Amino acid sequence: MDIKCNDKELFVFKKIAHAADELKMPTYVIGGFVRDKLLGRPTKDADIVCVGDGIQLAHKVAERFQPKPSVSFFKNFGTAQIKLKHFYEDEPGAVDHKHIVDVNGQEAQVVISDALPEEQVHEKSALEIEFVGARKESYRYHSRNPEVVPGTLKDDQDRRDFTINAMAISLNADDYGKLIDPFNGVLDLERKIIQTPLDPGQTFSDDPLRMMRAVRFASQLNFTIAPVTFQSIKDQADRIRIISQERITEELNKILLSAKPSVGLDLLYQSGLLHIIFPQLVDLAGAEYIDGLGHKDNFYHTLQVVDNISKHTNDLWLRWAALLHDIAKPATKKFEKGHGWTFHGHEVVGGRMVPRLFTRLKLPQNEKMRFVKKLVELHLRPISLTKENITDSAIRRLLFDAGDDIDALMLLCEADITSKNKQKVVRYLENFELVRQRLKEVEEKDRIRNWQPPITGEIIMTIFGLSPCKIVGDLKNCIREAILDGEIDNSYDAAYDFMMKKATEMGLQIVRNEP
Repeated sequence: MDIKCNDKELFVFKKIAHAADELKMPTYVIGGFVRDKLLGRPTKDADIVCVGDGIQLAHKVAERFQPKPSVSFFKNFGTAQIKLKHFYEDEPGAVDHKHIVDVNGQEAQVVISDALPEEQVHEKSALEIEFVGARKESYRYHSRNPEVVPGTLKDDQDRRDFTINAMAISLNADDYGKLIDPFNGVLDLERKIIQTPLDPGQTFSDDPLRMMRAVRFASQLNFTIAPVTFQSIKDQADRIRIISQERITEELNKILLSAKPSVGLDLLYQSGLLHIIFPQLVDLAGAEYIDGLGHKDNFYHTLQVVDNISKHTNDLWLRWAALLHDIAKPATKKFEKGHGWTFHGHEVVGGRMVPRLFTRLKLPQNEKMRFVKKLVELHLRPISLTKENITDSAIRRLLFDAGDDIDALMLLCEADITSKNKQKVVRYLENFELVRQRLKEVEEKDRIRNWQPPITGEIIMTIFGLSPCKIVGDLKNCIREAILDGEIDNSYDAAYDFMMKKATEMGLQIVRNEP
């Protein structure tokens, strides 16, 4: 396998090598950078491990750049970081030169090229370089914090999570560029296998989050977890409880952002990890039958919806909406004699569950949560609009309720079609296309998206001499409903005349004719 670097990266590694040589400190590029370069994947960070003081090395490296980058360091952890800003911006064209390095006694071709992966072309992006001293690391059985002591390169590679992340490239003068691969990580990359360098029981006991990382890498890289490694995850799944929710959720988000999230989500389920970290999703699994009538397995349906949405968007929060759209089906499931299974109101109950789930998972409680909540609540609405003779009023209300999120909602609804009947899928998609057309027509005519009634609460209070009170809200709602129902035009004059009529019925007295 070729290690493809660009000249700027090689230039940086030379600076690191010279600084390390000054300090008489053996130094290596290790982990994800090496893995991703061998796979030809874009990467924006590099881990540097040295046999010595990583913070000291970081400061020495920073002195070699003009302007000098700042060094962020964490003395308690012995780590430091340098960011080289705009590192991947405005890259020149490719150059064609190669050299040979020794890979465990065999020659391997290293291609040095200015050409970046397409995803990074013209992207303003920093190269993040993290420095750390080689170390041994382990967790006490009930602790979330590791015990760390200095070690050798071998100690550092032994403590790595997976063979594909344990490879290192020497930056030392006597063997510069040599790939040090004690656990045959290159072979595992070729075989697309995730396995631990040492006994998986010990590896996962040292840091239980590695169980989720195994699943995440399998999902991101479309690799298979080795049977012995996966069995160890199943055996130790309960140990994930000692890991902080923030770290668990970070891995969950990365799984959701992979090209096919169902791979990772299903592995979490099969391993037993999902039962601990997200039992509400597990509750969706399985199909129940009464009188020969059953419902679909809502867990695997949900995974398919997430995959469907992932084909069209990298939006994490839209993927979360897909993951949670049916989350309340277990709570609303009911068997009706002669009819079958129903899940009435699951969209409403699901919407109420979203804030609680986001709180427990330590996800943001801001507009991102409100976006997911809104889509869960509205995900059935467009389906009802696929029927014939749907009024402009119903279209208007959906536009009003969805606002700028109407396109995301329609994407979710289309992703929700998971039937194995191809003709049925085509029919549903055609119906949704008709709904999209109706939405466009009504929006162009009424401009109702993100709309607010032309008569505000302030206008009502001024005209009728009122302070903020229920009557003001009731009158404003009457005006809004009349416009949405098409009873009056969406204009100030029509709304004003309607307001005066309603105010008379409510016994309100005019204080001023105009606001």
